[in-house]
Amino acid sequence: MNTLQGPMDPFTVDRRVVITGLGAVSCLGTGAAAHWAGLLAGGGEPAEVPLPHLNMRTTKMYLVDRAEVPAKPASHAGTELGTSPRLAVAAAEQALTDAGLAYGTREAVPVVLGVELGNADMQEVRRSAGRTAWTTLTPAAAVVGAAIGSRAALTSVGNACSASGYALTIALDMIRAGEAATVLVGGAEGVTRAGIGAFNRLGAADPVRCRPFDRNRAGTMFGDGSAMIVLEAAEHARRRGARPYAELAGAAWSCDAYHPTAPDPSGEQVVRAMTEALADARVSGADVGCVIPHGTGTPLNDVVESRALHRVFGERTRELPLFSLKAMIGHTTGAAGAFACLTATLMLRHRQSPANVVIDQDPECDVWLPQERSVPLAAPAVLVNTYAFGGNNTSFVVRDVDPQEAR
Repeated sequence: MNTLQGPMDPFTVDRRVVITGLGAVSCLGTGAAAHWAGLLAGGGEPAEVPLPHLNMRTTKMYLVDRAEVPAKPASHAGTELGTSPRLAVAAAEQALTDAGLAYGTREAVPVVLGVELGNADMQEVRRSAGRTAWTTLTPAAAVVGAAIGSRAALTSVGNACSASGYALTIALDMIRAGEAATVLVGGAEGVTRAGIGAFNRLGAADPVRCRPFDRNRAGTMFGDGSAMIVLEAAEHARRRGARPYAELAGAAWSCDAYHPTAPDPSGEQVVRAMTEALADARVSGADVGCVIPHGTGTPLNDVVESRALHRVFGERTRELPLFSLKAMIGHTTGAAGAFACLTATLMLRHRQSPANVVIDQDPECDVWLPQERSVPLAAPAVLVNTYAFGGNNTSFVVRDVDPQEAR
């Protein structure tokens, strides 16, 4: 076993947790470079979901090109695998390779994944074929662990649409506590007829596209894909010569406990998550150069988040750029936080926030969404928000590292 990958005493080393590897597969393509190029080009477009029996109002998603969905692994421990775990394995390998962690040096690397819909598409394929035997819904962490050669802890987090936001904060805590020196963390989601149908039933599915903060928004629209991030103790990265992209500087959780699906209109716990994440990162509102909001496109969510941002950032809110990621790749549900973290990292690397998709902005959402051109980052940190049904909120801060350390 490579001893560099073992647990570290948190009281004798640099407390910072840095990002040393990135991997992604989405409607924008395969790889972090393709993801960034796709954002600069204006994002993806929704397409018809290639499944039968879509007897519902909304039948589109932001889909990974079917030619880019890996065929393997087809099964794990007797469980047939759909697209979600296969996309997770592909993005995981990208991230670990990017971090310089070759196969054979990954035994002590835990895997923490956010999943919501999981292996649902395989369940639906089986049921459509008349095969009704139950199969596990969330095998992705185990599948990824086996694929990369990990013998460490494998964890699936299921906090709905904030699942990979929670996964990131769990991984952050593991490294800070000395439980691991390196953690592979992220999320993956596939296509699911049941998920689309559920949001249609709730009246929360937009038939046109995902258009957060638009006055005509009518709900969200899903996207599939996987985003993976290698987190590492800063001293550990330094010892092995890895050059980090950025630092995952702080995070916080909160819970509304208000309603099974609707956010608390007061936004109290949303404000709390943002405020405590900034405090944990030891930064002020003035240090934030951009916010990647949760911004799903549901009418109430976008208004509540807009008002909460004003409570956190005050008068500066109208000058603080927001980047509406879901308008580019759809709502990737359990993987949304990981995609946002990856995007924030690339923003810091390239020192800019891409232009947003053009919208007819709702005046009730009094925030700045630059739409004509990319804007430079005027401060060293990006704040990310992820929220979910049940009032599960998490916010985290991605921050620059010292230029001498950075890639």
